[in-house]
Amino acid sequence: MTGHSNQTTYLAWSIFNTLCCCFPLGIAAIVFSCRADTAIKSGDTTKASDSSRTARNLNIAGMVIGIIFIIIIIVASVIKK
Repeated sequence: MTGHSNQTTYLAWSIFNTLCCCFPLGIAAIVFSCRADTAIKSGDTTKASDSSRTARNLNIAGMVIGIIFIIIIIVASVIKK
């Protein structure tokens, strides 16, 4: 099977996470997003699926860590006042 796959690369989410939430996990998610895109283009649906799943999981982890970090900063600034 070549050409198209229904796998999502999550590249936009990866870029958002890199810029706004958790830089290290965002970079790793971008790498896996690009791997998923390459695998989709080459028709390797198994590799595309694995890379897409890894990118998604890294994005979820980055988003959770970013939100927790923001909450900690807000609570710390409120307590300081």
